[in-house]
Amino acid sequence: MKSQVAKRSIVIAGHKTSVSLEDAFWSGLKEIAGRRDITLSDLVAAIDAQRHHGNLSSAIRLFVLEFYRQQRAHEQAEQQAEPSKEGETS
Repeated sequence: MKSQVAKRSIVIAGHKTSVSLEDAFWSGLKEIAGRRDITLSDLVAAIDAQRHHGNLSSAIRLFVLEFYRQQRAHEQAEQQAEPSKEGETS
């Protein structure tokens, strides 16, 4: 299964640039922006401002990956914190 790489134009801090990402990363980025109630451009600008090296596309991929890793770790921690249902009697 091959993911399509889509090149899109985006305005970051008043400057137009293009970013090439696989469809899955564009979807993840849009989802994260929606959860944070910010625009896609604002999220990409924040990612751009925090990167120290590498290109913007790579920084976005790493950001999306880390977001979902942290989300999964949080879900696992919540599951471990729930009291065990085993051994309970009614």
